[in-house]
Amino acid sequence: MTRAWFLPTLFVLCGSVVAAGLVLSGAPGAAAALLMLFVLLAGVNSPLFFPRSIGALEAQRRSAVDGRPIVFWRPGCKYCLRLRIRLGRDAHRLHWVDIWQDPAGAASVRAANDGDETVPTVVVAGRPHVNPGHAWVRAQLSRTGAERT
Repeated sequence: MTRAWFLPTLFVLCGSVVAAGLVLSGAPGAAAALLMLFVLLAGVNSPLFFPRSIGALEAQRRSAVDGRPIVFWRPGCKYCLRLRIRLGRDAHRLHWVDIWQDPAGAASVRAANDGDETVPTVVVAGRPHVNPGHAWVRAQLSRTGAERT
C-alpha cells in the first residue's frame, strides 16, 4: 500500500518545496501554477486514477464469466498510465489488478513473463500479452463481447 502512494506523495512534496521557493522570491502566481501542475502529476500517478483494482483470482473468475480482458498493472508505471489514458472510458470495461496489492496477481505476471513483473500485462482468454497497444485492447473488448457495459 505504501509503495503505491510513494510517487504521488513525492510529487506533492517536491511541488510544495519549489512553490514555497517561488513565493519567497516574489512570484506567487507562478508558485500556484507550478503547485497545481505537481498536484495534477500526483493525481494521474496515484491509484485513484485507475479503475478500482480487484484480486487476480476474482478477476479470473469474472473474466471467465463475462470474457473481459484482465489488466495487471502497478502504480507509477508509465506504460500502465499511457494505456489507461488512451483507453479513456473503455478502461472501466476491463478487470484491473494492482500487482503491488495482490501477491497472486504479481505471481501471475511473473509466470507470464519469465519471472519478471513486466506491466501492463493484459490477459485475454487465458493468454498474456505484454504492453499491448490501446487499439488492440479495444479490439479485444469488442471481440469478447464486453461492449454491453
